[in-house]
Amino acid sequence: MFKILKSLSKSLGGSKPAPEPKSTAKEGSLLDKVNKGAPAAAKVEPSKTPEELCGITPKMPKDEIKAQLKMLFRRYNRSASSLDAKLRGEADQMLDAIVQVREKHFGEI
Repeated sequence: MFKILKSLSKSLGGSKPAPEPKSTAKEGSLLDKVNKGAPAAAKVEPSKTPEELCGITPKMPKDEIKAQLKMLFRRYNRSASSLDAKLRGEADQMLDAIVQVREKHFGEI
């Protein structure tokens, strides 16, 4: 961390201005890179049910199901805003599964 601070202080306080990064036509902007990696649609495995994805078994009591869904929602809701397209797609799939399980066991939201 101190190396970064020293580097910043040298570039801001030095007599020479920091060189601007050279951009090429192939590089594009950060937004273009992020959008290029976005999946067309989330890959859904037909063999897994929403309960299996969430780790819910038929013998689990309602309070344990609620706690499991709460924990999964916290985990995947954070991942839904990730810049990594693969992680975002997985999070969207899991959030949909969480909603389906919640509606099945606790009624509509």
